[in-house]
Amino acid sequence: MMSTLFSEPHRQKLFEKPAYQAASGFAAAGLEAVYIENEPYQGNRTTVFAWMGLPELKPGEQCPAMVLLHGGGGTAFDSWVRLWNARGYAAIAIDQCGCQPQIPVVDGEPHDRNPDGGPPGWDQSVLQINDPPTDQWQYHAITAAIRAHSLLAHHPDVDADRIGVTGISWGGYMTCLVAAVDERFKCAVPVYGCGFLGENSGWKYGLFPTRPAADIRKWLEHWDPAVFLPHARMPFLWVNGTNDFAYPMDSMQKSYDIQGGPHQLCLRIEMPHGHSPGWEPVEIMDFADHLLKGKPPLTHITEFGHDTDSMWVHYKSAEPIKTAMVCYTRAEGFWGDRKYNELPAEIDHENRRVSVTIPNLSSVCYLNLIDQQDRVTSTRHICPNLSA
Repeated sequence: MMSTLFSEPHRQKLFEKPAYQAASGFAAAGLEAVYIENEPYQGNRTTVFAWMGLPELKPGEQCPAMVLLHGGGGTAFDSWVRLWNARGYAAIAIDQCGCQPQIPVVDGEPHDRNPDGGPPGWDQSVLQINDPPTDQWQYHAITAAIRAHSLLAHHPDVDADRIGVTGISWGGYMTCLVAAVDERFKCAVPVYGCGFLGENSGWKYGLFPTRPAADIRKWLEHWDPAVFLPHARMPFLWVNGTNDFAYPMDSMQKSYDIQGGPHQLCLRIEMPHGHSPGWEPVEIMDFADHLLKGKPPLTHITEFGHDTDSMWVHYKSAEPIKTAMVCYTRAEGFWGDRKYNELPAEIDHENRRVSVTIPNLSSVCYLNLIDQQDRVTSTRHICPNLSA
């Protein structure tokens, strides 16, 4: 599906500057509201609503940029764009589901329908799986995100070689797809979202059992991020919580294990799920700052190991880390219901090594390294009882 829908000639066309026009009736301080021309839907032209903003720049200065992809119940958030503008980035937030914001913007459905919008998204995409592929939500959302990237890349104040993408929940899912199709992105940060949704996810126990099995198989074969991630070769930062109801840790691990490029992890105990919690982690902007601005990197895991009794890491950091914790649970069953605890790990500052004895009876455990700015770098998790 990926190679068929996104041939090289088609991708090159998507990389051109898209046609767009002002979106009248929308106003947000310091931002521009636009409609971007996108792919036809059921034979009709479509547009995608977007908020776009730039930071303050000196004459002739170019800035890095970010494409922002909202999650379920969301739309294009002007506040999200301004967060990145304040950090010195141009940014564009698009509505990916054929809608446009209400004024004031509301986090949660319903949103106003864009009269020229494409197909509805999220769970509705499962109902579209037997429609022509070019009328399905994922195709339209991917092309919309690529065109948003292209609009930024062709802006005279933006450095086209310093653009990244981040998305939250369904937007994190979409980040995995878009990063595989558009190799121009220099970094990607999926928050919560991942692949292997047929093996474990909120949909495996919710929506999927209500639909014909053949439809679910087809949806997973065509649109699960697991199909796309081997082609995503830019650096990723995977951000999630231990108890996420939609995108659990085991599916996230399978996703980053097959991703085609380098990755880092930021896994907090019981991180809330939502748009604001999804754009607040400081690690997201600091990760982008390193790759797009040349700032110091986050703490980086260089080696990870474990045996039946202990686990350890070697790491690189610009300065000594502040603390390290082993995060663990003894619970079994549904991943979202497991309660996690944490205990201090031993830090060998001279050799940049952290080690810990695995807590007795742990079913899952991993290490969090916390630096002087309280930024979290996580190891992969292991399941000691399964020797994983």
